[in-house]
Amino acid sequence: MKKHLVVLTGAGMSAESGIKTFRDDNGLWEGHDVMEVATPEGFANNPELVLDFYNQRRRQLLEVLPNQAHLDLASLENGYDVSIITQNVDDLHERAGSSKVIHLHGELLKARSSYDEADIMDWKTDILLGDVCKKGHQLRPHIVWFGEDVPMIQRAMKICTTANILVIIGTSMQVYPAAGLMHYVPENTPIFYIDPKPALVSKHNLTVIAETATVGVSKLKSLI
Repeated sequence: MKKHLVVLTGAGMSAESGIKTFRDDNGLWEGHDVMEVATPEGFANNPELVLDFYNQRRRQLLEVLPNQAHLDLASLENGYDVSIITQNVDDLHERAGSSKVIHLHGELLKARSSYDEADIMDWKTDILLGDVCKKGHQLRPHIVWFGEDVPMIQRAMKICTTANILVIIGTSMQVYPAAGLMHYVPENTPIFYIDPKPALVSKHNLTVIAETATVGVSKLKSLI
């Protein structure tokens, strides 16, 4: 039986594809306060601004490609049972060929009803005011905003409990509940943390690879 390799990815995973990591050092997202563009309250106050913000992100996503790190992770399925749990809302893991991907924070290429969160649809163009679900309610990005529940977190926790190896790539490990997932893997599970500015240090079962995603995943392949 193949070993279960669980991979937790954050914004640094897609940075080398040209996807901006959104939040700058000053806490703004593309010049906007996060409360304006990534909360239910922001959407209620100015839906047009929020829709435009994500429309720009969606257009950018359709112009970029998976980077070598995405492709290398997909290739690991040849020797491992790979589960990817991503905080990213892009589809670059899927486009690279990874077959089991869970999106904790939603998906940019999907829209959902602002009334029924289970009414989700594929959506690759702009979402405009007046675009409605079949029950007549405004569509919104299928994104988990600050202050909203993370519906996939329980499934992600369960996956982590069966990990033989955990790999963390491109995340500060400061955004919860995702940051807590590493504590659900079995005790003494080998953990590899890839980030150019790592927030953790190496210890008995934790190996830090202080590199970008593309360099780090290449090194990872030689270590596991």
